[in-house]
Amino acid sequence: MQARQVFAPLAAFTAVAVLAGCAAINSVAVDVSSQGSWPADRKPGSYAIERLPSQQANAAEQDRIEAAALPAIEAAGFTRAPTEQADLLIQVGARVSEVLRRDPYMGHWAWRNDWWFYGGRRPFFYGPGFGFGPGFGYDHYDFPDYQREVGVLIRDRRSQQIVYETRAAYTSRWTSDALLPAMFEASMKDFPLPALTPRTVTVALPQAH
Repeated sequence: MQARQVFAPLAAFTAVAVLAGCAAINSVAVDVSSQGSWPADRKPGSYAIERLPSQQANAAEQDRIEAAALPAIEAAGFTRAPTEQADLLIQVGARVSEVLRRDPYMGHWAWRNDWWFYGGRRPFFYGPGFGFGPGFGYDHYDFPDYQREVGVLIRDRRSQQIVYETRAAYTSRWTSDALLPAMFEASMKDFPLPALTPRTVTVALPQAH
């Protein structure tokens, strides 16, 4: 198993599905971990988005992350306000890494039946004498797993104390525009109730993704 990228740009989330049949997937089971000291009688209240210096330096990327996160945050009861008027400061983040997995069975199967894979990602000519179809196939098979994580950090603006932190992780062999907002939805789904950590939260995906 080989890690191709540790941190990849959010553009990876906008790629088309890499496995056939993605259109049939209508929900995802996301691993969620949440901690905090949110008072039982405190309402969500008003919030302002806070950015780290690294997020400010990559504003376009952070805009996309926040656009995916804010519907889930506001569905939990928060309302946006100017920074000087907000009760809370919220940071959101996302990252994706791509891990390549070698499938030795598929590599051997393709060597015997390479005519199935004409026009593959890395075709090469086997040369005369093998006699399989047009003579093209994969030299080996690397199947990427996309490992994604999103996070939401909530601080009280006046005290600067962290009152809630939640993260969601999901790994699959396909990618879609719908995954990022779905993961933020999963991360905020139990807010602010105490919940088992870590836990699995299942959320629906839009029908067209």
